[in-house]
Amino acid sequence: MNQMTQMPRPAVPARPLVLIVDDDVAVRTAIEELMLSVGIDAAGFASSRELLEADLPERPGCMVLDVRMPGSSGLDLQQYLASTGNAKPIIFLTGHGDIPMSVQAMKAGAVDFLTKPARDQSLLDAVTAGIERDLAQRADAEVARRQADRHAMLTPRERQVLRQVARGRLNKQIAYDLGISEVTVKLHRSSVMRKMEVSTVGELIRAWDLLPEPLRHEET
Repeated sequence: MNQMTQMPRPAVPARPLVLIVDDDVAVRTAIEELMLSVGIDAAGFASSRELLEADLPERPGCMVLDVRMPGSSGLDLQQYLASTGNAKPIIFLTGHGDIPMSVQAMKAGAVDFLTKPARDQSLLDAVTAGIERDLAQRADAEVARRQADRHAMLTPRERQVLRQVARGRLNKQIAYDLGISEVTVKLHRSSVMRKMEVSTVGELIRAWDLLPEPLRHEET
Protein backbone atom coordinates (compact mmCIF):
# COMPACT_ATOMS: atom_id res chain seq x y z
CA MET A 1 0.00 0.00 0.00
CA ASN A 2 1.48 3.31 -1.09
CA GLN A 3 1.90 5.93 1.58
CA MET A 4 0.64 9.38 0.69
CA THR A 5 3.30 12.06 0.69
CA GLN A 6 2.42 14.66 3.27
CA MET A 7 2.80 18.14 1.79
CA PRO A 8 4.17 20.87 4.06
CA ARG A 9 1.52 23.26 5.26
CA PRO A 10 1.86 26.84 4.10
CA ALA A 11 2.90 29.29 6.79
CA VAL A 12 -0.04 31.06 8.40
CA PRO A 13 0.42 34.85 8.21
CA ALA A 14 0.78 36.44 11.63
CA ARG A 15 -2.12 38.61 12.77
CA PRO A 16 -1.31 42.32 12.68
CA LEU A 17 -0.31 43.93 15.97
CA VAL A 18 -0.85 47.62 16.67
CA LEU A 19 1.39 49.17 19.33
CA ILE A 20 -0.20 52.08 21.19
CA VAL A 21 1.93 54.52 23.17
CA ASP A 22 -0.09 57.04 25.19
CA ASP A 23 0.15 58.08 28.84
CA ASP A 24 -3.66 58.25 29.06
CA VAL A 25 -4.90 54.80 30.05
CA ALA A 26 -8.45 55.57 28.88
CA VAL A 27 -7.17 56.41 25.39
CA ARG A 28 -5.06 53.27 25.24
CA THR A 29 -7.97 51.09 26.33
CA ALA A 30 -10.35 52.68 23.82
CA ILE A 31 -7.93 52.16 20.92
CA GLU A 32 -7.18 48.57 21.96
CA GLU A 33 -10.91 47.78 22.05
CA LEU A 34 -11.42 49.46 18.66
CA MET A 35 -8.64 47.38 17.11
CA LEU A 36 -9.90 44.14 18.61
CA SER A 37 -13.39 44.88 17.28
CA VAL A 38 -12.05 44.59 13.73
CA GLY A 39 -9.75 41.60 14.36
CA ILE A 40 -6.49 43.45 14.93
CA ASP A 41 -4.42 42.66 18.02
CA ALA A 42 -3.20 45.63 20.06
CA ALA A 43 -0.83 46.29 22.95
CA GLY A 44 -0.69 49.50 24.97
CA PHE A 45 2.24 51.25 26.63
CA ALA A 46 2.30 54.31 28.89
CA SER A 47 5.63 55.68 27.63
CA SER A 48 8.30 55.32 24.99
CA ARG A 49 10.61 53.71 27.55
CA GLU A 50 7.98 51.09 28.41
CA LEU A 51 7.63 50.22 24.73
CA LEU A 52 11.38 50.00 24.13
CA GLU A 53 11.87 47.77 27.18
CA ALA A 54 9.09 45.37 26.16
CA ASP A 55 9.81 41.98 24.59
CA LEU A 56 7.70 42.34 21.47
CA PRO A 57 6.87 39.62 18.94
CA GLU A 58 8.04 40.05 15.36
CA ARG A 59 4.68 40.70 13.68
CA PRO A 60 3.40 43.04 10.99
CA GLY A 61 1.61 46.15 12.18
CA CYS A 62 2.06 49.80 13.01
CA MET A 63 2.25 52.22 15.92
CA VAL A 64 -0.21 54.77 17.25
CA LEU A 65 1.76 57.38 19.19
CA ASP A 66 0.80 60.34 21.31
CA VAL A 67 3.03 63.35 20.69
CA ARG A 68 3.42 64.73 24.21
CA MET A 69 4.18 62.22 26.95
CA PRO A 70 6.33 62.11 30.08
CA GLY A 71 9.93 61.49 29.04
CA SER A 72 10.53 61.08 25.32
CA SER A 73 7.86 62.48 23.01
CA GLY A 74 6.28 60.55 20.18
CA LEU A 75 8.39 62.54 17.72
CA ASP A 76 11.52 61.60 19.67
CA LEU A 77 10.51 57.95 19.51
CA GLN A 78 9.88 58.19 15.77
CA GLN A 79 13.36 59.64 15.25
CA TYR A 80 15.00 57.03 17.47
CA LEU A 81 13.31 54.09 15.74
CA ALA A 82 14.32 55.43 12.33
CA SER A 83 17.93 55.76 13.48
CA THR A 84 17.99 52.12 14.60
CA GLY A 85 16.52 50.84 11.34
CA ASN A 86 13.20 49.90 12.95
CA ALA A 87 11.04 52.32 11.01
CA LYS A 88 7.64 50.72 11.66
CA PRO A 89 4.79 52.82 10.20
CA ILE A 90 3.51 55.40 12.69
CA ILE A 91 0.19 57.19 13.16
CA PHE A 92 0.28 60.17 15.47
CA LEU A 93 -2.79 60.81 17.59
CA THR A 94 -2.59 63.89 19.79
CA GLY A 95 -4.57 66.54 21.54
CA HIS A 96 -1.66 68.96 21.43
CA GLY A 97 -0.65 68.96 17.78
CA ASP A 98 0.17 71.93 15.62
CA ILE A 99 1.18 72.46 12.01
CA PRO A 100 4.97 72.40 12.56
CA MET A 101 4.63 69.11 14.50
CA SER A 102 2.49 67.53 11.80
CA VAL A 103 4.89 68.66 9.06
CA GLN A 104 7.86 67.22 10.98
CA ALA A 105 6.06 63.93 11.55
CA MET A 106 4.92 63.53 7.95
CA LYS A 107 8.32 64.46 6.52
CA ALA A 108 9.82 61.75 8.73
CA GLY A 109 7.48 59.18 7.19
CA ALA A 110 4.39 59.14 9.44
CA VAL A 111 1.29 57.57 7.91
CA ASP A 112 -1.05 60.19 9.38
CA PHE A 113 -1.31 62.87 12.04
CA LEU A 114 -4.72 62.85 13.73
CA THR A 115 -6.09 65.14 16.41
CA LYS A 116 -7.97 63.82 19.45
CA PRO A 117 -10.75 62.96 19.56
CA ALA A 118 -10.36 61.26 16.18
CA ARG A 119 -13.25 59.50 14.45
CA ASP A 120 -13.03 55.72 14.79
CA GLN A 121 -13.15 55.29 11.02
CA SER A 122 -10.36 57.82 10.46
CA LEU A 123 -8.14 55.97 12.91
CA LEU A 124 -9.02 52.58 11.41
CA ASP A 125 -8.28 53.86 7.90
CA ALA A 126 -4.89 55.17 9.07
CA VAL A 127 -4.07 51.90 10.86
CA THR A 128 -5.06 49.88 7.78
CA ALA A 129 -2.76 52.02 5.65
CA GLY A 130 0.02 51.57 8.21
CA ILE A 131 -0.33 47.79 8.26
CA GLU A 132 -0.36 47.63 4.46
CA ARG A 133 2.79 49.76 4.34
CA ASP A 134 4.50 47.49 6.87
CA LEU A 135 3.55 44.36 4.90
CA ALA A 136 4.94 45.95 1.72
CA GLN A 137 8.17 46.95 3.49
CA ARG A 138 8.56 43.43 4.86
CA ALA A 139 8.01 41.91 1.41
CA ASP A 140 10.61 44.26 -0.11
CA ALA A 141 13.06 43.41 2.68
CA GLU A 142 12.58 39.67 2.07
CA VAL A 143 13.23 40.11 -1.66
CA ALA A 144 16.36 42.14 -0.90
CA ARG A 145 17.54 39.45 1.53
CA ARG A 146 17.13 36.71 -1.08
CA GLN A 147 18.99 38.77 -3.66
CA ALA A 148 21.77 39.43 -1.14
CA ASP A 149 22.09 35.69 -0.46
CA ARG A 150 22.44 35.02 -4.19
CA HIS A 151 24.90 37.90 -4.59
CA ALA A 152 27.05 36.37 -1.83
CA MET A 153 27.57 33.31 -4.05
CA LEU A 154 29.31 35.37 -6.74
CA THR A 155 33.07 35.52 -7.07
CA PRO A 156 34.75 38.95 -6.92
CA ARG A 157 35.15 38.91 -10.72
CA GLU A 158 31.51 37.95 -11.22
CA ARG A 159 30.49 40.87 -9.02
CA GLN A 160 32.54 43.17 -11.20
CA VAL A 161 30.82 41.85 -14.31
CA LEU A 162 27.40 42.20 -12.68
CA ARG A 163 28.12 45.80 -11.77
CA GLN A 164 29.20 46.58 -15.34
CA VAL A 165 26.14 44.87 -16.85
CA ALA A 166 23.90 46.87 -14.51
CA ARG A 167 25.58 50.04 -15.82
CA GLY A 168 24.52 49.06 -19.34
CA ARG A 169 28.02 48.22 -20.56
CA LEU A 170 28.43 45.90 -23.57
CA ASN A 171 30.49 42.71 -23.35
CA LYS A 172 33.36 44.22 -25.34
CA GLN A 173 33.35 47.31 -23.12
CA ILE A 174 33.41 45.18 -19.99
CA ALA A 175 36.24 43.10 -21.43
CA TYR A 176 38.26 46.25 -22.09
CA ASP A 177 37.55 47.73 -18.66
CA LEU A 178 38.49 44.54 -16.80
CA GLY A 179 41.38 43.51 -19.05
CA ILE A 180 39.89 40.14 -19.98
CA SER A 181 38.59 38.59 -23.19
CA GLU A 182 35.04 39.02 -24.42
CA VAL A 183 34.57 35.24 -24.25
CA THR A 184 35.55 35.30 -20.57
CA VAL A 185 33.05 38.10 -19.96
CA LYS A 186 30.30 35.98 -21.53
CA LEU A 187 31.23 33.03 -19.33
CA HIS A 188 31.19 35.18 -16.20
CA ARG A 189 27.87 36.75 -17.19
CA SER A 190 26.34 33.32 -17.76
CA SER A 191 27.51 32.20 -14.33
CA VAL A 192 26.16 35.38 -12.74
CA MET A 193 22.74 34.84 -14.33
CA ARG A 194 22.66 31.24 -13.13
CA LYS A 195 23.60 32.14 -9.56
CA MET A 196 21.21 35.12 -9.47
CA GLU A 197 18.47 32.81 -10.87
CA VAL A 198 17.54 35.00 -13.85
CA SER A 199 17.21 34.20 -17.55
CA THR A 200 17.53 37.60 -19.25
CA VAL A 201 19.73 40.65 -18.94
CA GLY A 202 16.64 42.70 -18.07
CA GLU A 203 15.91 40.39 -15.14
CA LEU A 204 19.56 40.60 -14.08
CA ILE A 205 19.43 44.39 -13.98
CA ARG A 206 16.20 44.18 -12.00
CA ALA A 207 17.90 41.80 -9.53
CA TRP A 208 20.74 44.31 -9.17
CA ASP A 209 18.27 47.09 -8.43
CA LEU A 210 16.69 44.95 -5.69
CA LEU A 211 19.99 44.39 -3.87
CA PRO A 212 20.43 46.23 -0.57
CA GLU A 213 22.01 49.61 -1.24
CA PRO A 214 25.31 48.86 0.60
CA LEU A 215 25.96 45.92 -1.75
CA ARG A 216 25.31 48.05 -4.83
CA HIS A 217 27.86 50.58 -3.64
CA GLU A 218 30.57 48.26 -2.35
CA GLU A 219 33.90 48.26 -4.15
CA THR A 220 34.96 44.99 -5.74
